[in-house]
Amino acid sequence: MLGARSNRLGDFLDLCCAITARAPCYGLHLDEARRATLVLDARDLSAELRSLDAFYPVLGAVLGSEAGSAVAAVLGVPKGTDEDRLKALGAAAASTGAVGLFHAVGVTPEAPDLDAVLGGVPAARTTTITPAMLRAARDRLSTAATADRIDAVAVGSPHFSAAEFRALAALARGQRFRVPFYACTGRAQLAEIEREGLLAPLKGAGVEIILDTCVVVAPILPPEAGVLMTNSGKFAFYAPANTGFATVYGSLADCVASAAAGRVKRDERLWS
Repeated sequence: MLGARSNRLGDFLDLCCAITARAPCYGLHLDEARRATLVLDARDLSAELRSLDAFYPVLGAVLGSEAGSAVAAVLGVPKGTDEDRLKALGAAAASTGAVGLFHAVGVTPEAPDLDAVLGGVPAARTTTITPAMLRAARDRLSTAATADRIDAVAVGSPHFSAAEFRALAALARGQRFRVPFYACTGRAQLAEIEREGLLAPLKGAGVEIILDTCVVVAPILPPEAGVLMTNSGKFAFYAPANTGFATVYGSLADCVASAAAGRVKRDERLWS
């Protein structure tokens, strides 16, 4: 989404690249490997649904399951879609599949149009995403689909941006959470929200800031496993195996409402 070139590398190979200032010249560093071979068409989905933050992790989950490790071109992502939404899409796609690169046609730097990313070669497969496919992907992100009570909420996988903190602060204004609410971020983002005066009201609502790590890889969640609610496709995918917590997926607004109520509250209107 930035136009930079990188492969999916394991941690230790990444370290070797950093130490030597060299990276292997293969895969997504090369033009041919960046060509899309799969097209996912989301244009038939409602514009209102595609305007929601919660749509992008679910679209990513569809992308990961459909593409595996293939490079896909996605049609129907609105022009001007911001970096946080593309980040959420990519994180879910790389979790549910092995996606190293996707092209959002008309949005990401290498994809001014479909022909540009197909490179003059017909797509091996074109899949039209239906509302039923999207709903099924969303439901798979909830392993505790019938749960009413929640034990914790976690957001910020990938790490929360300052813009996402601003949205959280607006939603949490006047609230007091009944369950632990963890927001994972990096120190640069924390410094920014501190300068903007957002940290105190967030903490007043019950938001606990997790710095430079996340609740899936560090022992932060309550010791008794239960139900974790999240707006992250990546957290939803990894949390059950890594933490023992079952998951419920919802929008950021759903997560705030549920944390305040101590039970699952989700707006189902656009998903039905």
